[in-house]
Amino acid sequence: MTANRDKVVRLLRTARGQMDGILKMIDDNRYCIDISNQIMACQAILSKVNGEVLNAHLQNCVLNSHGDDTKQKLDEIAKILNQLV
Repeated sequence: MTANRDKVVRLLRTARGQMDGILKMIDDNRYCIDISNQIMACQAILSKVNGEVLNAHLQNCVLNSHGDDTKQKLDEIAKILNQLV
């Protein structure tokens, strides 16, 4: 992976910590809206990580590809983008 590894790992650890917190909130029978807000915060972090990984893919894997490999990589990106929207 060519994304900023330290940034990606830090963000994923933060998301993991939030998920542990969410599980504790559920165990503690916390207010549903508070739990939902924490879930959305975790999703936002994961979206940011995904953006980092996809950007690295475009900047490295796609730009450095050739011929049929380029088409395959662009098709993969198009498929991911369709899933995101």
